[in-house]
Amino acid sequence: MPTEVIGLRRAAEWPHPADFTPPPTAAQRERWLEADRVARPERRRLLRETMAAHGVDGYFGVRWEHMRYLGGLPFDEREVAGSGDSGKFLVTMDESIILADSRYTILVEREAPDSRIFECYNALADRWADLMAESGLRRVAIEAMTIPHLTWERLAAAAPNVELVPIDGWVEDQRQHKEAAELERVAAASAVADRALASLLPSIRPGVTERDLALDLEWRMRTGGANQLAFEVTVLAGAEAALPHGQPGLRPVTTGQVLLFDFGAEVEGYRSDMTRTLMVGEPTRHNADVYSVVHRSQEVVFDALYEAVPKAQRGEPLPAGRAMDGLARQAIEVDGRFPVYGHGLGHGIGIATHELPGLGRRSPDVPLPRRTVFSVEPGIYIEGDTGVRIEDLVVIDVDAGRFERVTNFPRDLVIVGE
Repeated sequence: MPTEVIGLRRAAEWPHPADFTPPPTAAQRERWLEADRVARPERRRLLRETMAAHGVDGYFGVRWEHMRYLGGLPFDEREVAGSGDSGKFLVTMDESIILADSRYTILVEREAPDSRIFECYNALADRWADLMAESGLRRVAIEAMTIPHLTWERLAAAAPNVELVPIDGWVEDQRQHKEAAELERVAAASAVADRALASLLPSIRPGVTERDLALDLEWRMRTGGANQLAFEVTVLAGAEAALPHGQPGLRPVTTGQVLLFDFGAEVEGYRSDMTRTLMVGEPTRHNADVYSVVHRSQEVVFDALYEAVPKAQRGEPLPAGRAMDGLARQAIEVDGRFPVYGHGLGHGIGIATHELPGLGRRSPDVPLPRRTVFSVEPGIYIEGDTGVRIEDLVVIDVDAGRFERVTNFPRDLVIVGE
């Protein structure tokens, strides 16, 4: 992938919604859901291999994304907040068990027919001994990072003959190795976001507020193929763009500012995540320079990944995410004019917005997975002045010889509001 030269796009050169892949059809959506149903037994088999290697006979999960991945219950972070103990699950060497109260039993029967329901209404500690006795378990792995300490103590007291083994990362590691149908949905969600922003461009003008633009963009995604948002839309103008995760407010857009959008769609359980920083009116030299450095920082990573895939086909390991973060930082540091971003360069994405692999200074120094998808999102943030971030999702599939950006909205400097 040769290094791209940054371009300048005014209204006549804006991308059009028709430039991007159309929304998925009903047949595509059903095919993806069927692919999940077919894949779940194999996903659980791989988990059982890990369980056996660590000498445990049960895996108790509390994270909603793991439930969806292994069991099929379509929970997310919004639903789980009020679900009580429903959605927690137990994988044994012989079966899959889902905890559910009367609000969710029909849903579990329909979406997870190969799992057994264990009825539990906000009484996990009271029913834990029964669950362990029914399953015949003696040593159970528990997702220790996400279970409260008090709950752990109560479970240990409820069934003292069952050893609780704290674990972390087993399913997270498995989920970073994406199946083909998972990658297809991330790409479809990315196309929803691409089309939505392209259709929004004519509505961006001086005087419109950040909040109005966020609501408008949300509507365009929801009516353009998204099942729901991947996360709340961020729109930040001018100096507010220096907040990597700020909230849209009643601030009006004015000429001469940057305008940062961070947003994503969800399609059949899988998410997208993109950031574009637009220029309202003729960009100042300062803002254009900041944008150019961020663009270059991202491009050196793309070049390195593009070159790494054929090498990996010949047997070399892929680079580590930590190394890619170092390349991006170096590009900004060598320029010398602007501060380097403080967050990581990127993150995996799929059922959740943030997954493995990590691309940051503290990420494990291990090769990237051979088939995965992650963000590349360098930025420059200058407090009280301006902020620029460009974020794209990229897919790597070594066996297919594939390195591809699935965020296809142009990375050129786009001018709006003239």
